[in-house]
Amino acid sequence: MTEQIGLERLTGLIAFARSASLGSFTAAARSLGISPSAVSRSVQRLEHHFSLSLFTRTTRSLTLTPEGRNLHERTLRLLHEAEQIEQAAFAARAEPAGLIKVTAPLPIGVHILAPALTHFRVRYPKLAVDLRLSDRVVDIIEEGVDVAIRVGDLADSRLISRQLTPHRLCAFASPAYLAARGTPQHPDELAQHECVNFRYQSSGQTLRWPFKIGDRIVEITPPAGIVVDVSDAVIAVVASGGGICISPTYLAAPFVARGEVTPILGAFSVEVFNVTALWPDSRRANPNVKAFLSFLSEVFPAAPPWRDIHLST
Repeated sequence: MTEQIGLERLTGLIAFARSASLGSFTAAARSLGISPSAVSRSVQRLEHHFSLSLFTRTTRSLTLTPEGRNLHERTLRLLHEAEQIEQAAFAARAEPAGLIKVTAPLPIGVHILAPALTHFRVRYPKLAVDLRLSDRVVDIIEEGVDVAIRVGDLADSRLISRQLTPHRLCAFASPAYLAARGTPQHPDELAQHECVNFRYQSSGQTLRWPFKIGDRIVEITPPAGIVVDVSDAVIAVVASGGGICISPTYLAAPFVARGEVTPILGAFSVEVFNVTALWPDSRRANPNVKAFLSFLSEVFPAAPPWRDIHLST
């Protein structure tokens, strides 16, 4: 007679699969909304049940053993089938309800999505939103994300994508700085100015500034007296007179409206990527996802108010 799998073992398989995919108990715990010690204990119980060592553990990392790799592949197939069952049940329900997990870059989440979520909840009071903001590119499938907002056209055969709005970058400076130092007329002149740059937290790399010069896109990294790893702080430094930065127009828009910064070098500004929504194919008929995607079409209109800020230069 085949032994029936218990709830505790299913929990262990979920904890094991997420830990293997993300490379640590801490990351798995964050994704599952439980403590790292709970994940660790769950995996240990699973190892004891199977009498197998699934991970090679060090103080800094988890590495799957050969037996662990085999079980990981099988567990992912099992969890995929479970997700298909869940999504079929969701699709049978007409009204959005429950929880939707959304991930987005920090500035888009703070400045565009978060202010609009109240209206979304008024419209769908039975649907709770778990919004996760980071510049880390998460694995949507592995981490159980329903909808991801990203900058760029990202190909993944497991995902469906929809372009939301162009992502335009423009240079900005405060009126006080420009009055004191003059306004550059060409990107080559940035080397003679104070510049403030952005550094990605995920990679540690500084942003290369793209400009359209003639029929080419040229990327430069001007010398920067201040480098910050949060984009909001970059524009805040510039608004205080700290120099020149390059920033997404949606982020700079409120500063421009208040007269704190001015777009410059507008003739050279570029639309580098699109802001894109992505979601798993398995969520295609999910009413929660369909409701949120419809909401995104309102949040990111075809002609967003921040798109043509550079034209005022």
